[in-house]
Amino acid sequence: MVGPDGELPLPWLEPVLRRTLDSQHAHALLLHGPQGIGQFELALVLAQAWLCEAAHGAARPCGVCASCRLVQAHSHPDLLVLVPEALQESLQWGAADADEATSARAAKTKPSQEIKVEAVRAAVSFAQTTSARGRGKVVVLHPAERMNVVSANTLLKTLEEPPGNARFVLSCAASEALLPTIRSRCQNVVMSLPPPQQAVEWLAREGVADPDVMLAATGGQPQEALAWARQGIDAALWLRVPALVGQGVAAPFAAWPVPRVIDALQKLCHDAARVAAGAAPRYFPASTLSGGANPAALSAWMRELGRVSRHAEHPWNVGLMVESLILQGQRALIGASRDGAYVQAVSVHSRR
Repeated sequence: MVGPDGELPLPWLEPVLRRTLDSQHAHALLLHGPQGIGQFELALVLAQAWLCEAAHGAARPCGVCASCRLVQAHSHPDLLVLVPEALQESLQWGAADADEATSARAAKTKPSQEIKVEAVRAAVSFAQTTSARGRGKVVVLHPAERMNVVSANTLLKTLEEPPGNARFVLSCAASEALLPTIRSRCQNVVMSLPPPQQAVEWLAREGVADPDVMLAATGGQPQEALAWARQGIDAALWLRVPALVGQGVAAPFAAWPVPRVIDALQKLCHDAARVAAGAAPRYFPASTLSGGANPAALSAWMRELGRVSRHAEHPWNVGLMVESLILQGQRALIGASRDGAYVQAVSVHSRR
């Protein structure tokens, strides 16, 4: 959101915000691009701009009017933000709005990763009511790909016949996961990776050490780099990953979330394959990689990593699974099977 100082939450959003406000002609927008570049933040700024009560509010939120302050306080009566229960705390939206009964149920169950149909129905009802402050109603859904089929179909009916003064903003990192009928009823806003120098400068201001290394590690996604740093994954540890896997050492990964471990190993496998083919690596400095990896073993390792990643949230034994994947990576990286006698490490993860 835009604060009283008028600054955007992420500096690289300025051109896409201006372009979107200038070209917006539909009642529903779909913001999409690589993960970790600010889709959710842009969606909130757009909502704030539409609800802004200053004279120039249509061009950019002022950040100081009563409406902008209500958005900043997460209490604007004409703004509804839908995020999955599992993301409410990290995004700081939605958790405070839950009633006591909902909170009691949530305490007994694992927070949902989906945007549930009940929430979408409530959003549809919200959009159909009269605006409290006269600037219209705005519904933000993020990440939109977390809607299941029932939720998406519930929203589709409203997108087909929208209320007169309601706008919808769907933001996501995987637009292909949305129903084609949802995509076709939204104006597409494509977001790209920010300029590397701008992203590095932002990460440095956020206190991330060696921001260039962390930005490369996340494929140019600055918000992901910041999240990694806050989880204790710093540049020094990242640069050691190829050597640790090459030595078959799994202990330093014990504190990492399982999806993060798998992501790191997939990136290492990707870069090792590029180096083996004579290309430059993307995620790791070339100096941390050797060129002696076995292409066939790397291919087998990548397939196994892909299989395990589909069930990364539900491993039977995290320690054994990670150790198995690292041992398989070790064999691939040191080229132990140049004669074709590669033996795949046994996976202890459940096969489905």
